[in-house]
Amino acid sequence: MEKLYKSLLVLLGLIALPAFAAVNINTATQSELEVVRGVGPAKAKAIIVYRDANGNFKHLDELDNVKGFGKASIEKLKEELSVGPEKVKK
Repeated sequence: MEKLYKSLLVLLGLIALPAFAAVNINTATQSELEVVRGVGPAKAKAIIVYRDANGNFKHLDELDNVKGFGKASIEKLKEELSVGPEKVKK
């Protein structure tokens, strides 16, 4: 029984892991962006249009240049969005 319990915990952890990963605004599709709470179809499309016209985002704060985003909404989304993989400091 204990082995089954541990296996279920591992499985649940693997399923939940992607849900906590930040969505990369430089590579995400519209549907991937729409999964983020606070980013609907219009904002997702605006991110992609801006990205296509201006290249990849270097910082999340650049979302302030995208229609529909302000400093307050960017602050709320900082935990859910990224501009690429986090670099580990040595």
